[in-house]
Amino acid sequence: MAQLLDGKAVSKILKEEIREEIAQWKEKGVQPKLAVILVGDDPASVVYARSKQKVCEGIGMAFELFTMPGSTLEADVLSKIEELNNDQAVHGIMIELPLPKGIQKETIMAAVRPDKDVDGVHPINRGYILSGEDGLFPATPQSCIELLLRSGVQIAGKHVVIVGRGETVGKPLVFLILKHNATVTICHSKTPDLGAFTRQADILVAAVGRAKLIKKDMVKAGAIVVDAGINETPDGICGDVDFEAVQDVADLISPVPGGVGSLTTALIMRNVLKGIVLQGGAK
Repeated sequence: MAQLLDGKAVSKILKEEIREEIAQWKEKGVQPKLAVILVGDDPASVVYARSKQKVCEGIGMAFELFTMPGSTLEADVLSKIEELNNDQAVHGIMIELPLPKGIQKETIMAAVRPDKDVDGVHPINRGYILSGEDGLFPATPQSCIELLLRSGVQIAGKHVVIVGRGETVGKPLVFLILKHNATVTICHSKTPDLGAFTRQADILVAAVGRAKLIKKDMVKAGAIVVDAGINETPDGICGDVDFEAVQDVADLISPVPGGVGSLTTALIMRNVLKGIVLQGGAK
């Protein structure tokens, strides 16, 4: 029976570290601040925005939510972003998705200053992932790595197989985990005989968005399994891994919920603090 990669426990430690770093910035006269733009009233987006506010309040980070009606013009959203880009009191900017019809996601996300782009989706930050330079990177792939390292897993020298080539998890994770000297294989929906690849993994990361895709016979005995998927099913929330079955063969496994997703908000907050440094720190 596999041991759990406990995201909630790691998140608690992360938040405490971030709280201490925020206190240090305050001593230097800097109040770290996250600004969130919410366009429309998508129920899930409202919940996510409020959950970030709650976390900010708990760790001492300033938070401001800018709500705009669903009828808002793209130009007006861009104007608000530009205002926040130029506001020295704001160190991180997030755009809640999805955006209403008529507003181009790519245009909006690219308008955020790269050193305030705490979602790590700006083209410049994506380029920094490839080049190995310092930037702001997406929270979920960072969460996968953080969960492994803080659970005592050595990544160097391991064969990591990633299932999923999405822009927010799979692709950035390839390059972020290469920094830790892993050997990386990436699989996707067009990969024939997926199990032939996943059974080779010392560390298997599922990030494809298909409920319980990874079965017991696709995982070698003693593997470490990180489930970065989250899917709504008639039976409730589940990941991309058939957890109940796979835990019988894996050595370590992350649950859904309670695994990778538990760290993402904390890592967004850490990106805010990294943004302060990239912006020049205390003036």
